[in-house]
Parts: sequence; structure tokens; C-alpha cells
Amino acid sequence: MEQEKSMATITLLLSFVAGFCDTVTFVAAGELFSAHVTGNFIVFAYDVIKHADGHGWQKLITFPVFIISVMIGGVIGRKSGHKFTLLLLESGLLIISGLASLLIRNSAFTGQWQLQVIAMVIVVAMGFQNTFGKLFNKATYGLTTVMTGNVTQAALDLTKVIGGRPIDPDALVSLKKQLILISGFFFGCLSGALLAGRFGMISIVIPGLLLILWLVKNNLIVSRTRSDEI
Repeated sequence: MEQEKSMATITLLLSFVAGFCDTVTFVAAGELFSAHVTGNFIVFAYDVIKHADGHGWQKLITFPVFIISVMIGGVIGRKSGHKFTLLLLESGLLIISGLASLLIRNSAFTGQWQLQVIAMVIVVAMGFQNTFGKLFNKATYGLTTVMTGNVTQAALDLTKVIGGRPIDPDALVSLKKQLILISGFFFGCLSGALLAGRFGMISIVIPGLLLILWLVKNNLIVSRTRSDEI
């Protein structure tokens, strides 16, 4: 029961973090997706036909940055004796990004390129979260960074729950898990939009703090990788 509760909590938290980060960079860093990086292809194509601002190429940089971060994260995740090292690094990168945003806001040398560099750091953080989800897929209820697959599964589960008599218990359990993923991401997006609109990229420090506080609270920073861990 305790393990299931912990899994639900980390699933909700990571989904919230991903939704938050994706929305903050979209709102405050020139419509750039940091978690769902393939979405940047669409934004790039839109910028091309609209001749938006001449900086559409920056959207494409997220793709190689993301790939490299996943490759590095894979090495770290496999070689580290600590299961949650990737999440610890992620939280650190998000906090650093928020503090850097605060510094450049109060600087006389603030420019678009500084924001783009910070956005790429956030992309790296999201790359680490994606890697964590792939290497330790039993730690959460599903992929926490992209919701399309989770919504699809939720729709299939809902069909079984509504149409089945008696109700399929496995489908009901799966539906509840998908709703945790989707709701976490949704509230992360909503919170990120509201705070980014008010504070800009500085607000990215919030998911970083939430993540590291959860790790510390649950004594997971020094937790060794074992197959029976969450």
C-alpha cells in the first residue's frame, strides 16, 4: 500500500513538473516546448510560413539537445548506484534555470539569446526526466512528459468501464492511473501558464524545488537502485 502511494505521488509530481516546464518555456521562451520537443517541429513550420521573427531555427536546436541529454542521462542512469540521480540532476537544473532567469532579468545585458540558453537547460532537464521514465518504467504509472498515449489508454479503459458488465476491474485501475498522469500534467500546464505570465522564466524554479523537496522528504537522494524500489 505504501509503495503504491509513493508511486502515485511521484507520477503526479513528475507529470505536473513536465506540464509546468513545457508551458513556461512556451509562454516565456518564444513558444518553445521543453518536454514535448517534437512539438517544436510544428511551431518551426508555422514560423517558417509566417516569417514570425527569424528565430524559428531555435526550435530545431531542442531536438539534438534533447537527444544528447537522453544519451548522457542513459549513461548516468545505468552507471549510477542511485536510482533517483536523474531526478536530482533535473531538479538542480530547473532551480539553476530559475535563478539564472532572475539574474538576467535584473541585468542590463538581457537579451533573447540568454533566454534561449536557459530554455535549452530546461530541455536537458526534461531529457533526464524522459530517460528516468524509460530506464525505470515501473517507478511511475506511465510516461509523464507526453500525454497523447496516456489519453488514448484512458479512452480505451473508459470504453471498457462504461460498456462492460460487470465492470472490468483492471480497466478501472488503469483508468485511475491514467487520470493521475493526465490531471498532473493539466494542472502543471495551468500553473505554469499563470506563473510564467506573471514572473516569466523565473517561475521554473518552482517545479525544481518541489521535486528536490519530495526526494529529500522521502530519503530518496541516497536510495540505491534495486528492482523492488518504486
